[in-house]
Amino acid sequence: MLELGGSDPFIVLGSDDLDATVDAAVEARMENTGQACNAGKRFIVAEDLHDDFVARFTAKMLERETGPLSSVAAADRLEGQVKSAVAGGAHLETNGERHGAFYPSGVLTGVSKDSEAFHQELFGPVAMVFKAKDEAEAVELANDTPYGLGSYVYTNDPDQAARVADQIDAGMVFVNGVGAEGVELPFGGVKRSGFGRELGRFGIEEFVNKKLIRTVT
Repeated sequence: MLELGGSDPFIVLGSDDLDATVDAAVEARMENTGQACNAGKRFIVAEDLHDDFVARFTAKMLERETGPLSSVAAADRLEGQVKSAVAGGAHLETNGERHGAFYPSGVLTGVSKDSEAFHQELFGPVAMVFKAKDEAEAVELANDTPYGLGSYVYTNDPDQAARVADQIDAGMVFVNGVGAEGVELPFGGVKRSGFGRELGRFGIEEFVNKKLIRTVT
């Protein structure tokens, strides 16, 4: 099996407690200083919640303390992606400056589909936020990526949660929760996020040679 990372969508369509949803979004983005294959990286928010979400999310992202990235090369790559997005018309909110392997947390809005960053994985403490006019556009944005590892759906409508989760083209969907992986659950993706599954029964079967013996009478 092969796992190749992702650019996981975090879809917010409804919330009874927006502060709690924002806290979950920050945790989803900032695990291991944003260097997690299945971290939330693209935040797709319903139009009626978007502005309030962005204000609260940005404030909490920028107050979050971070450490250095895994290498200077990783920070170089992230810096290049962010600069490319800004050059293409995106707006960046950040609270610090790049120093060696350290890259400050930030939030990008207005990232154009024409920007290279739109279809890339930002592996570090920078989030991209998009506005969706309705559920259909949220799903379209979520699937508009060459990756398909994990994804997150936040809504207070159980029927909507099931409907949207079914439409997302990814190996994993977590509804109203982050950090919900478990050793008993299969872990893996589709598209450029790889193939096969780790963990659980499906993970064990990746390492089993299945032998067929058929006697014809």
